[in-house]
Amino acid sequence: MRAHILLAILLTFSLAAIAQTGMDEAMALYKGTENLDFSAERGKEFWNTPRTDENGKERSCNTCHGKDLTKTGKHIKTGKKIEPMAPSVNKERYTDLKKIEKWFKRNCKWTIGRECTNQEKGDVLSFLSGQ
Repeated sequence: MRAHILLAILLTFSLAAIAQTGMDEAMALYKGTENLDFSAERGKEFWNTPRTDENGKERSCNTCHGKDLTKTGKHIKTGKKIEPMAPSVNKERYTDLKKIEKWFKRNCKWTIGRECTNQEKGDVLSFLSGQ
């Protein structure tokens, strides 16, 4: 019985370490040689700020991801389901640096019309990591 409990504890800590790896790599990448300082408050503001697209429609990160980041979102254009952004309920969300980069590139271009800066990415990840 004790072995099962110990295994469960080790597995829990291992999964937490894996989940943090992609996030840690991303934060180090965005911090770069400029040694940027990230802010969850700026990230929250960026996440929630509506922007007007080329057709005059407003959108923000919440448009598809929703206001409650512990819940499933839905892409406004494609209707595809988007798994929760909150790492508290989606342990695999920030485990892969390539995926983090891919989605930042795609979503920033779609939402704000350009790629996000390293400062913006670090701020947004700081905000999301607390969800």
